[in-house]
Order: sequence, then structure tokens, then C-alpha cells
Amino acid sequence: MPAHSHNRALYTIEQVREMEGAALAAMGISSHELMRRAASAALLILRRHWPQVRHLGICCGPGNNGGDGFLLGVLAREAGLQVEIVAIGTASHGAAAMARNEWETAGGQVHLWNAESRLPVVEVLVDALYGIGFNRALEPSVARLIDSMHASGKPLLALDVPSGLNADSGHCLGAAVRADVTLTFIANKRGLHSGRAADHVGVLELAGLGVPESIYAGVQPDAQLLVAEAMPSRERYANKGSNGHVLVIGGDHGMAGAVRLAGEAALRAGAGLVSVATRADHVLALNATRPELMVHAVDETQALAPLLERANVLALGPGLGQHTWAHALWQATLGANKPLVLDADGLNLLAQRPCTFTVPTVLTPHPGEAGRLLGVSTADVERDRFSAVRELARCYSATVVLKGSGSLIADPDGRLDVCPWGNPGMASGGMGDLLTGVIAALLAQGCTAWQAACLGVGLHARAGDLAAQQGERGLLASDLLAPLRTLGNNLSGHLHD
Repeated sequence: MPAHSHNRALYTIEQVREMEGAALAAMGISSHELMRRAASAALLILRRHWPQVRHLGICCGPGNNGGDGFLLGVLAREAGLQVEIVAIGTASHGAAAMARNEWETAGGQVHLWNAESRLPVVEVLVDALYGIGFNRALEPSVARLIDSMHASGKPLLALDVPSGLNADSGHCLGAAVRADVTLTFIANKRGLHSGRAADHVGVLELAGLGVPESIYAGVQPDAQLLVAEAMPSRERYANKGSNGHVLVIGGDHGMAGAVRLAGEAALRAGAGLVSVATRADHVLALNATRPELMVHAVDETQALAPLLERANVLALGPGLGQHTWAHALWQATLGANKPLVLDADGLNLLAQRPCTFTVPTVLTPHPGEAGRLLGVSTADVERDRFSAVRELARCYSATVVLKGSGSLIADPDGRLDVCPWGNPGMASGGMGDLLTGVIAALLAQGCTAWQAACLGVGLHARAGDLAAQQGERGLLASDLLAPLRTLGNNLSGHLHD
């Protein structure tokens, strides 16, 4: 589809409806004509992704999404394709009724889906069941239709939104279409970029349908996709003191790996100096395996004070635990009143003793930690990741990274960015420790909390994608360290942004 200047912009359902109404008025066209434009765009996408297709199956719902499907059927037949349409009701509503009538008037048949129905044998299936307005669990009969679509093994194109996926939150209340390609209309919906969406959207395409740019200018996006960035080049006169001093605090007994990963990530992300405050029994091993880290035994909080004094950014939480030692370090670190990245058990301790932050602070919870910080369940967080991350940022007066598929970054004013990179191979131990180190290093080099969080999340996810070119399964956190350095220096590697 044609490129748009607003491709990074993400909108809520309410905003998209507002834009659609304004577009119809500005262009002086009917809803039926807009449906025809959507159908025409869908036919182009079908031809591009499956150029050999000759036999098409379209599953239509009763609303406007189904209307798009009926008109796609009309255009596909006119183009010489054989088309089978399966509908889940005897009638369509509003403008979709006109589209259905156009299909039937042209001689097309409608196969009604019922308990005994079977899908026709076709080459490609199109999901035109439900669009952006759908926000409940699918009826059992429709769920069975979707199961049949998946069981067919045929490629699946979803129109606007995969049916069953909430376009606002990326959450599924039950069965939902797993599309190979999703063609979304007018504007990008935020729910197609986070949460469960990764398993349902497939390749995402945007068709603007000729909507004037002035319509987009009139609506402030709810969120934006991150762009690929690197740190600016350094001055030739730089020395290690110019690039910040990060202190990583954590690593209770048996958890030396967490602080090592965070510390090494901070070095690879460009921090000039990195110290580690950890248990005495870890010092020898860490010094031997990564001598660039300045490792200090801190079995008592008194030993932490001079380290806090020397550092300019603190990273608290990797391998910290929640025992008496951890509580003491946590309290001393927060009392230092220095820029801070808080992760893992640092967040769990914060949930027990909530406070707001007056210095630049980045919190990096996964959904379980986010739920504890908000006093809700993990499922509640996943039902609306966008609201959850904004509420966390507001409650704690911090920049917050809600990790997971389509990681979200929010600040206390409600600004929100979404990470479009990352892969399932990154669901392994130590990845969060790396992210903590990267963000801390960027803070130490002069980034604001917002800049450090956005740039850090982007570099971390893109490094994961680069490392996963050798396969996602078995990906280790340490595999990201080399590509992290490459991307941070704006070198090409082999990653396509």
C-alpha cells in the first residue's frame, strides 16, 4: 500500500470512528463508497500476497466488516476469480445490507453458516466477520467457523481487524482469527501492536482509502510506534568520565548472573564506568569473567554508601531478592535520590512500600510485576496494557516500560510509545536484566528518562531480532550483547528495520 506520513501513529477505536466520520464529510462520499474503496484495497493485497489465487472464500459478518467482504466478492468475481461467501446471519445491517444486496444482485450466492455447515474448499480465506466495534467473546457457532478456517490450512487475510481481537487493547476474550495478513483501514489501531495481537495479526498492511491528510492532522494519536535510533557519535575528546557511571545493585546468593548481565549490558550500551554492588561470594567470579566491571562486596548497607556517592545512575533489582539484605539495599538506594532504573525484585519491594519519585526514574515491570504495583491481577493488566502502563506512570511519577509482546513505554503525562520489534525467543531468563543495564547506561550518558526508556527498549528488541536470525529457540540473553553494541553505534549488521 502507499506509504503514509502517519504510519507511526496509533489510534483508539473512538478516534478511528471520529476520523471516518470526518473523512466521509470531507470527501463527500457515502459509507457504501468507503466500503468499496476498502474492498478494492483488499483485492490489491490479495493479488500481491497470493498472485496465483483463483478460488476465494470470504466469511462475512452482519456489520460493516461483512459489507467490505461482500463488496470484495463482487470485485473479485468481476476480476475473474471464483468466489464463495459464507455468512453468519440471514441479514446485514446498515450500509452492509446494500453491499450484500449488490453481491446477490450480481448473481452471487450466500452460504449460511450453521451447526452442520462445512467451509467450501478454496485457495485463500478472507475474514470479514467483525471489525473494530467487536468487544465480546464470539458466539460458539462463530468460534466453530474460525476453528474451521484455521483447520483448513489455507492462507487467511483479515479485513481491518482479525475477528475476536480487541482493536483497542490487543486482548482476546475467546476464539480469534490468526491471520497471515491483516489489512487495516484508514489508520493503525493501537491494539494491533501489543499483547495477543502478535499471534493474530500476521503481516500488517495499512490502506488509507484516500482519506485526506487533514483528517489525520485533526486527531492527536493516542500512541506512536518507536523508530529505529542509535546514540549520537561521541566527541573525540571524550573520556570514561564523560559517559557516566552506573551502579548495578543486586545479586543475592546464587544470583550473580543477573547483575553480571545488567552490568555488561550497561558497558555494551556505552556507559563509561560500571560498578556492581553484590554479595561477597560473587566478587571473585565476576571479576574473573568480566574484569571491566568494578565489583564490590556489599553484605552490609554501610559498604553501599560510598558506591552510591560515586555513581550518577543506579540500577536496582536484578537478582536482588526480597529478604532483609534486599530491603536494606532498596531503602538505601532510594534514599540516595539519584536517577534510577528499577526492575525485578526492586519492583516487588516497591509494591510493598509504594512511593512516588522526584528524580528521573524508569520502572520496567513485566505484567505480573505491573499487577502487583497496581494491586490487580496479571490478567487485569493484560486485558488493557495501555491503561495499565499509563496508570503506573501516573501513580509512581516515573517513566514505565511494560514489557511483553509489543512493549509499551509511558510517562506521567500520558505519552505512550509502542515497540514494534522483538520475538518469542526473548522470553528467556536474563533478558530483563539486560534491558535494565541498557536503560541505565543511556541515562548515564545524558538521556532523559523518556529518551533512555524508548531508545533502550528499541535497541534491546532490535538486538534480539538480530540475534534470533540464527533461530529463536535457545536464544540467550548474552547473545544480544554483540548486536546491541552494533546497533548502538548505528552500524548496519544484518537487521532490516
